[in-house]
Amino acid sequence: MQVTIQLLSSAINDLLDARRFYEQQRNGLGAYFFDSIFADIDKLTLYAGCHPKYFGYYRMLAKKFPYAIYYKMNDTSVAVVWRILDMRRSPYKIKQLLP
Repeated sequence: MQVTIQLLSSAINDLLDARRFYEQQRNGLGAYFFDSIFADIDKLTLYAGCHPKYFGYYRMLAKKFPYAIYYKMNDTSVAVVWRILDMRRSPYKIKQLLP
């Protein structure tokens, strides 16, 4: 069964902040980051619920950037993405950022 993905505003804000950061590093890198993360999010339609849990959330690691997608399953058909966080942060800070 294919899963529907819902992005919360907190996850969207994480994406926009990261895109700005990478765009400041190099022109075009922000767009590449955005495309890469959305390709990873699209994979949740098939693989949601298969990832290990951390701090009560499923955590899927991004393929090309040091980011993790934290999500919960509302039922068997909806994956709610809560946060998209930089994995270079301390685990303590990541835990604080997850509601």
